[in-house]
Amino acid sequence: MEHEPLPPESHAEVRIVAATPEVARRVAAVLRRCFDSTEQRSYPAGREGGTRLHLTLDTTHTAEPARSWLATSGSTEQAHAHADEV
Repeated sequence: MEHEPLPPESHAEVRIVAATPEVARRVAAVLRRCFDSTEQRSYPAGREGGTRLHLTLDTTHTAEPARSWLATSGSTEQAHAHADEV
């Protein structure tokens, strides 16, 4: 199975799946208040409708509360994937 290349160490790729484009945009807006980000890209999320929104966050340029959250959170030993993720 081919994997997407990893983003730079200081960045995170975020995928938002929501029933409507408006809900996905609202979640992205909250993330952009905490992190610098790229322009969001949206795609259909399946036959039932819905939206899948992608954006890249720069974790080196953070605002509160993300700064304090990143400082206190450690990496977990076990990363849990969703059923549809590898």
